[in-house]
Amino acid sequence: MTWVKICGITNLEDALTAVNAGADAVGFVFHEKSLRSVGAEAVREMVEELPSSVDKVGVFVNQCEDSICSVADEAGLSAIQMHGDNEDPHVADLVAQRRPHLKIVAGISMRHPQPDGWAMMWRPDAVHAFLVDSGGQSKPGGTGETFDWQQERKRIGVIASLGRIIVAGGLTPDNVSEAMRILQPWGVDVSSGVESKPGKKDPEKVRAFVAAVRHAAGVA
Repeated sequence: MTWVKICGITNLEDALTAVNAGADAVGFVFHEKSLRSVGAEAVREMVEELPSSVDKVGVFVNQCEDSICSVADEAGLSAIQMHGDNEDPHVADLVAQRRPHLKIVAGISMRHPQPDGWAMMWRPDAVHAFLVDSGGQSKPGGTGETFDWQQERKRIGVIASLGRIIVAGGLTPDNVSEAMRILQPWGVDVSSGVESKPGKKDPEKVRAFVAAVRHAAGVA
């Protein structure tokens, strides 16, 4: 069954909407420049109301291992996503050593000159999954823009040989099935595509997105 993450959660109502819709994970953005930024204490309060079976993913941009581990502890995260253009793959190794219970997702921008080569810089046994996205240096994620799935099939195939693939970037209830058909990912990730405005989810879009994924995967 395709793993589904609803990212950019800023409030408990939206988190519960995602969980009740059948999402496997919710994402919280710890990047001050993001319109969806949220603090560790607020996330902890939300996490305490969510089922243990749901992954709680913290999204970080170019942070050191000390900062990541500290926020993960305070917020009660089960996974982290390293999503900056200047991430140090060695930080993932250090987080894996210090917090072995945390799943690590490596963000790979398909706007990188060599995204497949960049993915090879990460140690596969430290990475739970590679998240391929359309973000760039000025806006790491939540762009609402897709990348060319058909054109990037080959390079994503190389990344998939290294580990699980999560597709993100401009996904919506209307196009996620096409992305799944072309790229055959392990998981999908959506943020702006299920919002009514930045930081606020549209419950109908959230439910429609999860339903579309389940239908495309043949489990609806």
